[in-house]
Parts: sequence; C-alpha cells; structure tokens
Amino acid sequence: MNELIIVKPDDMHLHLREGAILKYACKDTAKQFGRAIVMPNLKVPITTVNLAEKYYQDIKKVISNSNFEPLMTLFFSGSLNNDEIKKVSDSKVVHGIKLYPSGVTTNSDNGIDTIEKCFNIFELMQEHEVPLLIHGESNDKAVDIFDREKVFIDKHLSEINSEFPDLRIVFEHISTKDAVDFVVGTNNKICATITPQHLLLDRNDLLSDGIKPHHYCLPILKRSEDRLAIIEAAVSGSQKFFLGTDSAPHFRHQKESSCGCAGIYSAAYAMELYTSIFESENALDKLENFSSKFGADFYKLPYSKSKIKLIKKEFRIPAKITIENEEIIPLFAGETLSWQLSEI
Repeated sequence: MNELIIVKPDDMHLHLREGAILKYACKDTAKQFGRAIVMPNLKVPITTVNLAEKYYQDIKKVISNSNFEPLMTLFFSGSLNNDEIKKVSDSKVVHGIKLYPSGVTTNSDNGIDTIEKCFNIFELMQEHEVPLLIHGESNDKAVDIFDREKVFIDKHLSEINSEFPDLRIVFEHISTKDAVDFVVGTNNKICATITPQHLLLDRNDLLSDGIKPHHYCLPILKRSEDRLAIIEAAVSGSQKFFLGTDSAPHFRHQKESSCGCAGIYSAAYAMELYTSIFESENALDKLENFSSKFGADFYKLPYSKSKIKLIKKEFRIPAKITIENEEIIPLFAGETLSWQLSEI
C-alpha cells in the first residue's frame, strides 16, 4: 500500500499550553487532526465552564483560518457541584472533567489527594453523563514510579468502576500491560487513550546509554512487555482503545535541566508515527477506527466529514522546532519515517 486516505482523525488527549507555545501547538495539531480533547492543567487550572469557554476562544483566535475544533475539559476539583457539572453536561464546548492526583505530572499540584472524597462528584457526573478522564497514577511517594499505574488501578480505579458502573471513564495514556488487561476486562463504559511514545519506546530508550530527557514523560516509559501489550491493544480493533497523543510541549531548556519537565511533543508528526507503527504490525486497516472513529464514538460525536491522506514516502523529522527564540525537540527528532502526510 502506497497511499492511505482516512477520515480526519481526532486527538483525544492533547496539551496546547498557553503563551507563545499555543499558536504553534494549535497549528501543528490542526494539520492532521480535526478535533482534540484539550487538557485543562494550565498554570491556573481550568476549573469552571466559564474559564473553559475563555480558553476555547483563545485557541480559536490563534487558528482563526482553520476548522480545527478544540474539545474542552475541566480540571477536577473538590469544589465541583451539581450546578457546574450540569453546565458541563449542557455545554457544547466542554466534553469532560480531567482528574489528576495531586503532583503526578505538570501543573497538577492542585489535583486530588484523596480519591474517596470525590465519590459524591463521581455520582453527579454519572447522573449527568459527563465523562471522567483520569491520569491513573498513584501519588504516594512510597510507591515505585514504575508501579504507580498498577497501584492506582488496584487501589482506586477498580473501586470507582465498581461503585459507578455507568460512569464513562477514559483511562488516559495507558503505559502498562496491567492497564490493558484492566480495560479489556471492564464494562464498555471504560476506554483508554494510547500515545505514540508508549507504542514506540520503553524504559531502555529512556535510561540506557545515558539519560534521554526528551523521552521523559509521565506516566514514565515502562518495560518492553508493557509496550508490546499496548501495541497489541492499539491494533486489536477493540473500540475500547483510541488515539490520544498526550503531546505536551516544553522548551528545550526546560527538558535539558537539573529537574527536567515531563512531556513529549508529537503533535507535528503524530499521524506519520502512528501509521508507521500500524504498518509494522500489518494493521493499516485498523488505523482509521483507532484514530478517527472509536474516540468520537465514546464522546458521542459525529465522524469528521473531512479526510487526510498519507503517502508511502520517507521523510525526516526535523531535529528541532523553533518557536520565537526557543526550541522544542519533537518525538523521534532526526529520525526517518516511512509515511508522510500529504495534500488530498
């Protein structure tokens, strides 16, 4: 196969940030994605529908010549109440509420410390059919960083699903075989997003032969057997798994520092990366559902009426992306891929 035309994909987990980065991240994303679930963990988190609508307008201003549609989310806080959750349910702009355990990733210090105290809010979300998006890692410092996803599943996510069986949940950026097995074994209310980095890399790529700061993300890259399980899930054809890049830009100096930031930037070349992965698994026929339909189905959105074309043609990912006087190093910088986005 030398050409692939599919329904324009959706990125169901994306960080657009704010300030100078926002315009560039939006432009890179809009080249290949028609919509994206936009994360709310800004420096001042997006905790209300009013704030989400303002952020939505900020995004639309920087891409005024594009049909790209940002799908907004709220930052889960203990102050959520029935009125605000009903506003989310009624909103045409906000499509879910994102829960971060406190301190598990960038700009999550205002996250949740005690999951059990959230149960009354989960009940309201279930009642109003508002999706819960979860960064599923324990924030217990005594838990090994490579085990935090499994501990969260065992200690919290299993109970949430048991107590609220009709609550629609996205287990974001899964990174372990344990997460794959959990999602497969639950009811159809729980789905998961899968990133390119967790399909392409394992912890050896991060830690062997020197630390690779541009491969550092959270959830952290895991074992090779975890990566293989995630690949199997992505290409399985199961509607429980769909595309979410978790593209998260940081400037080069923020990554290459004594305390480097977690996050990998893939927005500019994500579909080329996913296509190369699916081809290597002889699963190109499964790519459209994974990238363009299963996520839309979960969020009860119509499929895009636009399409994108990818052609079998080698191209090299740039070594860096320049934003004003700063640099971002994209995922697989300097590497050659076998597929390239093309004009239809």
